Amino acid sequence: MSVSKRQCLRRVRLYALLSEKHCRLPWRETAERLLAGGADVLQLREKELDDDRLLARARLLRRLTEEHSALLIVNDRPDVAMLCGADGVHLGQDDLPVEEVRKLMGPRAVIGLSTHTPEQAEEAEGRGADYIGVGPVFPTQTKGYDRGGGLQLAARICAATRLPTVAIGGITPANARTVVEAGAQAVGACAALCGAEDPEQAAREFLHALRKEKAERG
Repeated sequence: MSVSKRQCLRRVRLYALLSEKHCRLPWRETAERLLAGGADVLQLREKELDDDRLLARARLLRRLTEEHSALLIVNDRPDVAMLCGADGVHLGQDDLPVEEVRKLMGPRAVIGLSTHTPEQAEEAEGRGADYIGVGPVFPTQTKGYDRGGGLQLAARICAATRLPTVAIGGITPANARTVVEAGAQAVGACAALCGAEDPEQAAREFLHALRKEKAERG
């Protein structure tokens, strides 16, 4: 991965997961508003689109994220990420192995890995991941979790790695500060951003909460 992308990862605070079925507004308008509100990353997360539509959507989002100097990550699909020129891909524990995706995408690509335990977080860097997802922290209907691991588990996972950490799962502007206080570098959200009446304002509310937390810590 290039130095510039590594530096960008270390500055990420708000990671938005874009999924059309969770959008209150049209998906493109939602994406535009999230970027206008300050989202550092857009992850395209569409598991039900056919490949042609997924690639077309990824290419449009690549243009939008470049206009806002934001990162574009594609969920699960390194092939689509490469074809659209995305910055990288996000993988789950049961997806293609990080090591194999690195061979395919090369050293410049950003590869994220979902982790649910401290042990998985410890292993992530050695496997070649560039950042980890931590969670779910709280219950979330987006991924069908009626229970989250909680802040204590999130803190243990974050403490187990030197990689940038993005906490996810039921995170809102109201609880975002507690997640960062537990050790996460950034917060990720889908429903609280895509499902908002005004996604731009929702993004700004997240960032305001995170800036307030940082200021109070000094």
